[in-house]
Amino acid sequence: MLGTDLTLYDEEERRLSGVLARLCEESKSRAAFLIDKSGQLIASAGETSSLDTTSLASLAAGNIAATGGLAQLLGQKEFSVLFHEGEKDNLHITVVAQRGILVVLFDRRTSLGLVRLRVKRAAEDIGQAFSEMAAR
Repeated sequence: MLGTDLTLYDEEERRLSGVLARLCEESKSRAAFLIDKSGQLIASAGETSSLDTTSLASLAAGNIAATGGLAQLLGQKEFSVLFHEGEKDNLHITVVAQRGILVVLFDRRTSLGLVRLRVKRAAEDIGQAFSEMAAR
């Protein structure tokens, strides 16, 4: 289940996983995750086996929710892009089509600029997939 009005079937999961795999490859990122706003993992790609994806999904959704509260305090609708820089790894978090959260984990093998550029394309592809799912 995706949100309150979309159901995710195997075909859509494969499609979304393919978008994430392409994003990882083209941006030279370690991993990418698509999460719904309630914190449920929808799809993932890349180096995910050593990660607690359930916690990552839940915490990323909480991060977006908390940032949404900050945005409201400042009179903004939301902050749709977040970036967390770590010592070795970085996170780029983006709200996609008002339904999902795209999380990209990357390190020194790539740059924030390349990740941001490739995230734009992936977000468009994910938004298109969400629209087609809603139309069914």
